[in-house]
Amino acid sequence: MADGPLRGVRILDLTHVWAGPLATRMLADLGATVVKIEGPLSRGPRRYRGGLSIGGWIGGTTPSEPWNLNAVFVKLQRNKQSVAIDLKHRDGRETFLELAREADVVIENFSARAMPELGLDYDDVAAVNPRIIYVTIPGYGKTGPYRERVAFGPSVEGLSGLTNVMGYGPAEPRNTAMALMDPITSVNATAAVLDALRRRERTGKGACVEMSLHEGGVSYSGPWLIEHQLGGHIEPIGNRHPQMAPHGVYPCAGDDAWIALACRDDSDWRALSGVVDGLQSDAGLATRFANHDDIDETIARWTSLHSKDEAAAALQAAGVPAGPINVTPDMTADPQVQSRGFFVPIEPGPTPMPGNPIKMTGIGSDDWTPCPRLGDDNRAVLREWLDYDDARLAALEGAGVLVDEPPK
Repeated sequence: MADGPLRGVRILDLTHVWAGPLATRMLADLGATVVKIEGPLSRGPRRYRGGLSIGGWIGGTTPSEPWNLNAVFVKLQRNKQSVAIDLKHRDGRETFLELAREADVVIENFSARAMPELGLDYDDVAAVNPRIIYVTIPGYGKTGPYRERVAFGPSVEGLSGLTNVMGYGPAEPRNTAMALMDPITSVNATAAVLDALRRRERTGKGACVEMSLHEGGVSYSGPWLIEHQLGGHIEPIGNRHPQMAPHGVYPCAGDDAWIALACRDDSDWRALSGVVDGLQSDAGLATRFANHDDIDETIARWTSLHSKDEAAAALQAAGVPAGPINVTPDMTADPQVQSRGFFVPIEPGPTPMPGNPIKMTGIGSDDWTPCPRLGDDNRAVLREWLDYDDARLAALEGAGVLVDEPPK
């Protein structure tokens, strides 16, 4: 496993989709031993019959083992080990509880009813390991009228209150369409694990840590809640800003090319007026707000004559806060990103993988390992953690409790 401050911490990872796997990836990057507990079909079917996985395949073409090269799955699983075990089988459940006895952390983000139905809820695991830190991340929490609902980021986002302020105007609210709740919750979960580990060092006690996608989004709504309490009017204002004008995103020459700019004060406005013809350089903030539509049209006429990089360079040279909107190829090729080596060539093929945004002395990607194949570490982990012998491993494999590929 990767070297780092969490080296020696053992984590059983039952997470799926995005919120949970991103949290455990960050913990693995920091040196924790993360064993991904997977079901036989957790990575998808054995064969894709004319379909395409979300995000495509590592390497670009449908591989002979698609379950091992699903790009969306792979990007979240580096530095982990894989134990593919059928938890619905009695022997699979018992093996998991034996692993939990040796673990420091169990983390899962199934619906609120999934782990209790398997007999693997916090109470079940704590019965064999009272020092366990058990992190559960159902969509809406384990209590309340919504506890039984299955949740995904885009659907939760509207209930969180964030959609109330997103969109291009009061008549058309929108959400991010990217499951923003998931990465928010993953960061919360990572912090919660570290907090619980630190507390256990002091008290010797484990913990059940519960959070939800829903509340992760609600916590980001603070400014608008306060504004509402103060009698303010809350509505989507798109790319504009409540205290700055102009402020927005403008089209540039080229296909789907854009630039963002902001005028923080009168000085920025005068600088912008010196670059873009047709702007009244002495217009105050109130005048600029009143004429924002006309100002946007004037700026757009100018930006549309220039590439986004040319426009950004001209505005930055004048001291105006501005920058090009990067699409994915721009982002991975950006000289700042390239200079800092953020994307790492850890997986096969030309697909760059995002690195760890945490920079710390002594931590890097040199000792990182790629996503393991399904069940690649079945025998190694069960030998090391539980001292299983070959006969017992073979019996579990023969019964279909341990697998290394989806069923036919």
